[in-house]
Amino acid sequence: MPSLRVLSAASSLCLAVVVGACAPAAAPAPPAQAPAAQQPAAAAPGAQVNANTYIPVISKGFQHQFWQAVKLGSENAAKDLNVKITFEGPENESQVDKQIEMLQAALDKKPNAICLAALDSKAVVPLLEKAQSAKIPVVGFDSGVDSNIPVTTAATDNIAAAGAAADKMAQMIGDEGEVGVIVHDQTSRTGIDRRDGFVNQMKTKHPKVNIVDIQYGGGDQLKSTDLAKAMMQAHPNLKGFFGANEGSIIGVLNAVKELNKSGKLVVIGYDSGKQQTDAIRGGVEAGAITQDPIGIGYKCVDSAVKAIKGESLPKNIDTGFYWYDKTNIDDPKVKAVLYD
Repeated sequence: MPSLRVLSAASSLCLAVVVGACAPAAAPAPPAQAPAAQQPAAAAPGAQVNANTYIPVISKGFQHQFWQAVKLGSENAAKDLNVKITFEGPENESQVDKQIEMLQAALDKKPNAICLAALDSKAVVPLLEKAQSAKIPVVGFDSGVDSNIPVTTAATDNIAAAGAAADKMAQMIGDEGEVGVIVHDQTSRTGIDRRDGFVNQMKTKHPKVNIVDIQYGGGDQLKSTDLAKAMMQAHPNLKGFFGANEGSIIGVLNAVKELNKSGKLVVIGYDSGKQQTDAIRGGVEAGAITQDPIGIGYKCVDSAVKAIKGESLPKNIDTGFYWYDKTNIDDPKVKAVLYD
């Protein structure tokens, strides 16, 4: 597995939103939009936590380096807190049924708590109801669900992050013109929120920017490449392209290369990974939003342990995000949350 930079849980809580695209590397600005007031989840009677405490961590996938970074964070927390975890996810982010099977199998083992990044925000709810009936705390991470069953969810504010990406796109294309979007899915909370955050910010703040098409590639690089190529060919006047996760943006970058569009489109992405950071350093990609995947993994396990103990938790834990481009990619605060 490529090397990953370990971020401590404490530093993950201090992330702020960096929204200055072209300024030299500087300390991140405060979030453009403060998180909404959160009510703590009700604490249940506490239980003992020891080396036999078992917490399965079920992610949305395994194919992107993002999930390997989340895995590292969860393993760091398990080591620090002396609990046992397993980390698994479907082969790709379109396998909702496979993830539901994994969740059912995890419930059958009667764990002390469960951490879940749901591929489908609705489809998992019946199994979460079973967990609730069995008094198994559920902690969401990366992607929430359409239910109040999770005691907390550790995730990026994806609406705000995608809105920041929209502002950058509009700025770079002169606040008018045609833009295309590739999203990983329209069933997970991350897919929905990143799509809507980007689209609604354009409609509200940049009405002369026309989003001509939105396609869903399932987070698959090859499928996203084909979708991006088709969109570029159907809309020869495209000025910009937004890819809403690692697989989506790699597909866009592949399409840009195959159609010789480098330098002719403003490309903005999400997450990191070597292919994307190389594209930003090389000027092919203008910049991207990065989350804190190691911090997300750490906080989900840490929160699960607190839930087992009966401690109160906020309903949402905002793990922060940064805008990064070639001007600040080597800023220590940004480098700490990038992964190869």
